[in-house]
Amino acid sequence: MDAAMGEMPLNFDEPEHVRMLRDSMRRFVEAEMPRAKAREWDRGNIYPAEVMKKLGAMGMMGLTVDEKYGGAGVDIYATMAVIEEIAKRSVAVACPYIMAVCYAGMNLGESASEAQKQELLPKVASGNLLFAYGLSEPNVGGDLATVETTARREGDAVVINGAKRWCTGAHIADYIFCLLRSGPKEEKYKNLSIVLVPPTLPGITITPLGHLGIRGVETKDVTFDDVRVPAANILGGEAMWNKGWQQLAGRALEVEKLELSACALGLAEAAVADAWGYAEEREQFGRAIAGHQAIRHMLAEARTRVRAMRLMLYSAAWLADRGRPCSVETSMAKLFCCEGAAEVTQTCMRVTGAYGLSDEMDMERYVRDAISLPIVGGSSNMQKNNIANRLKLGA
Repeated sequence: MDAAMGEMPLNFDEPEHVRMLRDSMRRFVEAEMPRAKAREWDRGNIYPAEVMKKLGAMGMMGLTVDEKYGGAGVDIYATMAVIEEIAKRSVAVACPYIMAVCYAGMNLGESASEAQKQELLPKVASGNLLFAYGLSEPNVGGDLATVETTARREGDAVVINGAKRWCTGAHIADYIFCLLRSGPKEEKYKNLSIVLVPPTLPGITITPLGHLGIRGVETKDVTFDDVRVPAANILGGEAMWNKGWQQLAGRALEVEKLELSACALGLAEAAVADAWGYAEEREQFGRAIAGHQAIRHMLAEARTRVRAMRLMLYSAAWLADRGRPCSVETSMAKLFCCEGAAEVTQTCMRVTGAYGLSDEMDMERYVRDAISLPIVGGSSNMQKNNIANRLKLGA
């Protein structure tokens, strides 16, 4: 067992600035994200742009941006707290928030050239820049190093051909963060480059791709037909051509696991709160169902699981904030929180019975959103492999 795992300090006091941030976000959610609106965004697959603008005006987009670029300083712990509070009400807002602070802010801060940082990070901090991820492809899921979409240099341009799948928010993004095959495929982790591609360029076709949950920001298929992008859009500058894998497998990737864990925690908390309140109000057999042992046990187990999810997420975020090795801990958090959200929301649906199946309640939406989380952003089996590999099981 990695000795460092047993040496990590445990601190159960949340920082004061994060508690204040949570209070602000809870007031914001109640005022700007009422339940009726959250249902409307989900049913219509609607991007709530006006809410995002207000979050930007509050300064919430600057939590992954250094102060010299107009941000509040990189604070991964606080960022996860904001995602959690938003996800309690709506992933239709949590997803585009992640597109700004994590996809754009974290990746630019970790891997962009100084010129790119000066141009783009102030836009992130002000709430005026979104990235969509162009990683997966029709034939490529977890094994991203085998991407088939190609990029070749032609003078001062990069020419792109191929297709990307599961590009959530590609139609509203300012750039698609594209992982591309920029050389021979024989050397798996080499000859890969990341290029920032404006989705409005000639030769790009964007089509909807329907799915079960995590709605509100449409998921898209994106095809590239001789799309010409300025070489200045190579992430990190031209010196990083063919070095995209090392940019992808950095702290920003660890944060992706955490952001999904934060969504999972928010969904599970919302489901428990709704089921808890329902159990205290709903009467059957002469008393509130909260008095029946079967219901009490389900809710006690669900609340215990949520507590454990919180500890897993924020201990990993604490490590990431300090730049300490955390690949094992972030994979554990992703595995535990996302599987936990799927289980907890379904347990809470059973507490609410037939009413939990109705789209007049939020429970069915929590379940649809939560059961997607063990699959997206690196499946649970991938996280198990990562944990076993990093801890050198059998080595």
